[in-house]
Amino acid sequence: CRRRVVDAVRMAWRCSASGNADLVRNLRKAGVIHTDHVEQAMLKVDRSNYAPQNPYTDAPQPLGHQATISAPHMHAHALELLANHLQPGMRALDVGCGSGYLAAVMARMVGIDGQVVAIDYLSPLVALSLENVRKEDADLLDSGTLQVEQGDGWKGFEQASPYDSIHVGAAAESVPEALLEQLKPGGRMVIPVGTTTQQFCTIDRLPNGNFEQKSLMGVMYVPLVHPPSCI
Repeated sequence: CRRRVVDAVRMAWRCSASGNADLVRNLRKAGVIHTDHVEQAMLKVDRSNYAPQNPYTDAPQPLGHQATISAPHMHAHALELLANHLQPGMRALDVGCGSGYLAAVMARMVGIDGQVVAIDYLSPLVALSLENVRKEDADLLDSGTLQVEQGDGWKGFEQASPYDSIHVGAAAESVPEALLEQLKPGGRMVIPVGTTTQQFCTIDRLPNGNFEQKSLMGVMYVPLVHPPSCI
């Protein structure tokens, strides 16, 4: 199973396209997207509203402030890993929301009866997320399905916890204890872990409260910053 995941992600580097629908279609053909739930949500959120340049190129793009928007294939891969925990009515947390793109897709997945909280420690990125979402996905904010807040990713967002799913978009040298505590039993977190070498991991909270962590593949993400205070 792990080999299939890695092979599909490697194939995804061929998925660049000239438009959002073609990008999603290519990711499906490559096997990175394999559920209708993820495909339909990604079709509803146009990446051009969130990436400052080359939105349909399957590569990371800089956002400024030493932040990036991840490559489309990594977003799709994360969404597939979380798909069973982003069902209608569920609650999710996006740590390091950056452009706001993935949070918007997650919000499309949980629907009007669910909620996604997106946090970033940098106020300019919180403002950027809100600006981007308001372009064509403002209904998510108006309905309360998506909430964007300034916050420390190491501390999560306890006020809306517990969460069925947590996505972390930056690499932590160790798994933040607060995020584990905010994960609902039966829930799942995806997080890159490490410093000079990093592993993309799933962490499942079992019904008895214990945690099961699996390393899926090597990755390279920007670090999850320990802010002295939110900036």
